[in-house]
Amino acid sequence: MSDVYAQPTAAAQPASTGELAQYTTLCLGGPAGRVVTATNADELVSQVREAGSEILLIAGGSNVVIGDAGFPGTVVLVRSRGLRVLAEDEQTVTIRVEAGEPWDDLVAATVRNGWSGLECLSGIPGSTGATPIQNVGAYGQEVAETIIAVQVYDRIAGTVGQVETTACGFAYRSSIFKCNERWVVLSVDFRLARSPLSGPVRYAELARALGVEVGDRVPLAQARSTVLRLRAGKGMVLDAGDPDTRSVGSFFTNPILDAAAYEHLRQRAVDLGEPPSWPGAGDTVKVSAAWLIDKAGFGKGYSGPGGTAISTKHTLALTNPTGAASTDALLTLAREIRDGVHARFGVSLHPEPVLINCTL
Repeated sequence: MSDVYAQPTAAAQPASTGELAQYTTLCLGGPAGRVVTATNADELVSQVREAGSEILLIAGGSNVVIGDAGFPGTVVLVRSRGLRVLAEDEQTVTIRVEAGEPWDDLVAATVRNGWSGLECLSGIPGSTGATPIQNVGAYGQEVAETIIAVQVYDRIAGTVGQVETTACGFAYRSSIFKCNERWVVLSVDFRLARSPLSGPVRYAELARALGVEVGDRVPLAQARSTVLRLRAGKGMVLDAGDPDTRSVGSFFTNPILDAAAYEHLRQRAVDLGEPPSWPGAGDTVKVSAAWLIDKAGFGKGYSGPGGTAISTKHTLALTNPTGAASTDALLTLAREIRDGVHARFGVSLHPEPVLINCTL
């Protein structure tokens, strides 16, 4: 499905309503000083140059929490669209995708065209330009595996250039672009395999749903439809009729622990069984944040202050189900969960979305 996009605002025109809630999937966020729209890369560069230091870029608004006080500077709505083929041969195709292209529209197009590499990232809301910032990943795939370059505007040098994938600093839900005001992503280059089949299925839950073994391949359309079904069952596919999707998806990242910290967790959780985990880089272990939250007493549907709640479908999603909550109320719920998990297990949870003019 398409990302959530606001109605275009005339370039350099002050916002009429001012509330940034209309541009975020959480439906939260106070007034903006000014809202402008960029419909292509050149406009994006010029709007950023003109805005100066106080600037906030919003595309899909699916991974941002904006404070109730809003943002006093200029908000640039990234609405650039389109993709084009840069190179192709019998085995691969290289495409360049504009930053504002809705991510799931891109994934759908790659599946239709028989390009393999993004199919397990179906249903993720947001824009293509946001994916390298967060190193978006799900069901065993990450964009770092297929991105070969990112076109950027360097706000310090005042130049447009390109960052090769080896210089992007990709890590778990992170990159050099995250929480770094220097870079404005203009477009992203992906190299995908020409194949009617998915990449090897790596995620056990997805393999079970597909009825295959881990490591098997399936038709691209089958992988996509199964991922969409799994995500929808967790409230992770945007749906205007489902209040559980009024969220930023996973609010907390899965903690990555060293061997000593993981052993400490196991001892704290001895009455609950083995904590779900996966091998991380080096000697680290990645632990399920959803399991920690649930076992600390914050189950699905847990009610927070001011009309906030944990999703009834997934404990990682904090929601604004009625659309009438405040950012302060949502963050109060997040703090309660964070502190409760730490008190029970000694593990610190960290937010996945970017926090604007608010803190956890």
